Amino acid sequence: MTDHLYSSDVLRLAADIPRLGALDAPDARVRKVARLCGSELELDLRCEDDRIADLALRVKACALGQAAAAVLARHALGATAAEIRAGRDGLKAMLKDGAAPPQGRFAELAALEGARDYPARHQSVLLAFEAALDAIEATSRPQTLTA
Repeated sequence: MTDHLYSSDVLRLAADIPRLGALDAPDARVRKVARLCGSELELDLRCEDDRIADLALRVKACALGQAAAAVLARHALGATAAEIRAGRDGLKAMLKDGAAPPQGRFAELAALEGARDYPARHQSVLLAFEAALDAIEATSRPQTLTA
């Protein structure tokens, strides 16, 4: 692994993940695993008026997955499903298609640009955003608490 993969920005984000823990009464709880590397993430979510009102994370991942989770946790409150989807899609395009880093709410994802050259790490980097989207979707179903 090269220095650009685990840059000081990535390590700073990974060392400071906000909103760690669990919510007492989440609208949805989602667990995601990156099968290739074994990274795990659990996300509790509460929504109000079609926006994220609260979230909590439990993360067992490499520094890249931790950094992406930190960016999500820092900026997701108040976000709509469309904003989370745009962040995920922008991150995926940056990693897989060489697109420019996402702008706006999730612009800090630019720190993960070095992961582009390491496809085995992409799933770990995307875990938090995939979990958030699954949780948001679960809140619109009648039975919303998922494992």
